Amino acid sequence: MSELQKIAAAIVAPGKGILAADESTSTIEKRFSSIGVESTEDRRRAYREILFTTEGVEEFVSGVILYDETIRQNASDGRPFVEILRSKGIIPGIKTDAGAKDLANFPGEKVTEGLDGLRERNIEYARLGAQFAKWRAVITIGDGIPSDFCLSANAHALARYAALSQETGLVPIVEPEVLMDGDHDLDACYDVTHRALTALYEQLDLHKVELAGTLLKPNMVLPGKGCRTAPPEEVAEATIRCFKETVPEAVPGIVFLSGGQGDEEATANLNAMNTLGPLPWELSFSYGRALQAPALKAWGGDDAKADLAKAAFYHRSKMNGLARSGSWTEDAEAAI
Repeated sequence: MSELQKIAAAIVAPGKGILAADESTSTIEKRFSSIGVESTEDRRRAYREILFTTEGVEEFVSGVILYDETIRQNASDGRPFVEILRSKGIIPGIKTDAGAKDLANFPGEKVTEGLDGLRERNIEYARLGAQFAKWRAVITIGDGIPSDFCLSANAHALARYAALSQETGLVPIVEPEVLMDGDHDLDACYDVTHRALTALYEQLDLHKVELAGTLLKPNMVLPGKGCRTAPPEEVAEATIRCFKETVPEAVPGIVFLSGGQGDEEATANLNAMNTLGPLPWELSFSYGRALQAPALKAWGGDDAKADLAKAAFYHRSKMNGLARSGSWTEDAEAAI
């Protein structure tokens, strides 16, 4: 087993998943604004220190995706965040893309930038302690979109990123996110997700990416926010059916994004999928807001409430840890 394969397997170890703490400065500013907290570097550091030092969370969190600012920060006791995570057996990762930008000549569509200089950034991030990376593509469902070209352009960028990551010894997490924005139904999401994943794995093959040393971070197959909601059993059936047709068995794990779902909704849907086994891949989570929202609200910018925030984060992590084996229940949810 290669080192890439060992890291990928450790990230999707049973009962564990990823904390996505890679919000850009502008994104975390919006989240802080929702609780009336000014987004300064020190406040961002203090908040993330709460998450990273939560006692026992390593039982359920195998990896943390960091942002450029965060991978360079130290805790209040002077220890680098990377060192704190590693001391708990948590694998540090890093967001390496430069964000989704308008795709020229394709109104309403995006392509993710950041390939220029990526090799050099990867080398630096590996030196800082990162062992895996993440790159997000954004795909919108709308009138006549996504186009085949949009899917192809994003798949090509994801594949180039993945190849460059593996060259540096970083496990690439490839994230083709079909957004929940819109009033499309579940069938439309199924179709676009199927097209996006097909294009992605064609490009990964062309770029000679070692699939066993990668992870997939996709959306679940869900109706748009403007459409009816779907019960977990329906989401699970559609998602697994789509992935069985598109995701090679060599991929060791799928770490779902929450993508605008509610906290418990994301947990319930993951749980439902993990009752459909056996499956060729580990089904895990890579949640940002769906793991952090209760902790952020409990903290509210008041460091005296750090223990409350830690308890909320631990609980959400534990619930998703249970969902990894299909053993989450509403009774367990209420135990907090």
